[in-house]
Amino acid sequence: MQTLRRLFRFYINSSIHVALAVLSLALITYWELNKTPAFSLVLFLFLCTISGYNFVKYARVAGLHHRSLTNSLKSIQIFSGLCSIVAIYFAFMIDWKILGATVFFGLLTFLYAFPVFGKKNFRTFSGVKIFLVGIVWAGVTTIVPFLDISEEMNMDRWLTFFQRFFIVIVLTLPFEIRDLPYDKPQLRTLPQILGIGRTKMMGVILLLSCIAMEYFKDELNFRHTVSLFAMCILSAIALSGSDRARSPYYASFWVEAIPIFGAGLFLLLKFYFESS
Repeated sequence: MQTLRRLFRFYINSSIHVALAVLSLALITYWELNKTPAFSLVLFLFLCTISGYNFVKYARVAGLHHRSLTNSLKSIQIFSGLCSIVAIYFAFMIDWKILGATVFFGLLTFLYAFPVFGKKNFRTFSGVKIFLVGIVWAGVTTIVPFLDISEEMNMDRWLTFFQRFFIVIVLTLPFEIRDLPYDKPQLRTLPQILGIGRTKMMGVILLLSCIAMEYFKDELNFRHTVSLFAMCILSAIALSGSDRARSPYYASFWVEAIPIFGAGLFLLLKFYFESS
């Protein structure tokens, strides 16, 4: 049992879970357009997400305490390094347009965590954090697939981008509510500005907007619509149940599992209709 707990903590803390969530949203974009990504690109996005997230989360800690790192953090460092090496290998199989987009969103992630404006990074600018996370996730999971399959950025594609942007913002809100006692006042997160109740209300409005956007698309994919509805409903439930006293795994596991569930539901519907 203790071994399983350690493995679970490593799974969460090493960003494997969040990488699966990002990959799930990217796959949903492909499947909505009835396309299948190359295996090399799937692994590239997955490994880059692990490396990027761990770099942001642990680089400053490792720099300050490199001589007294815990075994778990050392393991995550080694794991992240291996992921980076394999990602570089797959990068040689990726089109330059996709590499350029990935580098761009990677730089935004870097600017989120590290000071480049004097002693400030994007995270220290009031109210920027959640929107930057939304742009990066939405970009990686929609713009990158669109570039891969040479999809024109028409109205349907922009609607998909903003749907993803809104969903990611809502998925981030439970983290901001959880971190409310620890975030500095100058961060000006949404729960700090609006309070928990109004933040949840805003999240519900964003989810309703997400659903409404689906009906403005010229081409509807039934499986995508069902998957989107399910993710929005689960996101609303997760947001309504979030508070400062929740278990740390409430957000880092259950909330981040919602995109994985959405992709799984999409696949089940795909297999059901193709076999019937």
